Amino acid sequence: MDWQTWHADYDRPGSPLAQRLHVVQERIRQTLDTAPPGPLTIISLCAGQGRDLLPVLAHHPRRADTRARLVELDPANADAARAFGLPEVEIVTADAALTDHYLDLAPADLVLLCGIFGNIPDADVERTVAYSSHLTATGGTVIWTRHRRSPDLVPSIRSWFEQQGFEEWWMSPPDAPYGVGAHRFTGTPRPLAAGERMFAFV
Repeated sequence: MDWQTWHADYDRPGSPLAQRLHVVQERIRQTLDTAPPGPLTIISLCAGQGRDLLPVLAHHPRRADTRARLVELDPANADAARAFGLPEVEIVTADAALTDHYLDLAPADLVLLCGIFGNIPDADVERTVAYSSHLTATGGTVIWTRHRRSPDLVPSIRSWFEQQGFEEWWMSPPDAPYGVGAHRFTGTPRPLAAGERMFAFV
């Protein structure tokens, strides 16, 4: 997969990816708008060029309160994210599936799992949802994406989040050409162990 070419659809008005991006950005903005006062931590797995978070954070009043880490394997996409030049955001060029990259930031107030669930086996999707209870602080939000093509895994993903102690506060309609969900963690975060792999792309 050429992940730089894949990003080109973001720039095509009306494309499903462009529509999904807008929806994810709105959920991020809403999360930041309603976050309690104080420091905020954000982690983004398989962050690509950071198009979901960085344009929102750059102009948001909570930017000064934020510490964020974006982990992306593709060097060119990671460089594109760095070009935003936000000092509050650390861009790490590495395998986002490894827990080691989040040990000092988890549990975080916002966890982004965008562009992942459509590219990994179903068992790894369930496994990553389980890891979300290690990555997310109590009251924190996970925003995730998944296509709605058959077989539609979105109902299962919603159930898996519920089983892990998350409450759904937003879900894209079933007739949308994309799936976007936002869940708030109501449980107690589990310790995040070093040296573990959450998923593998196929």
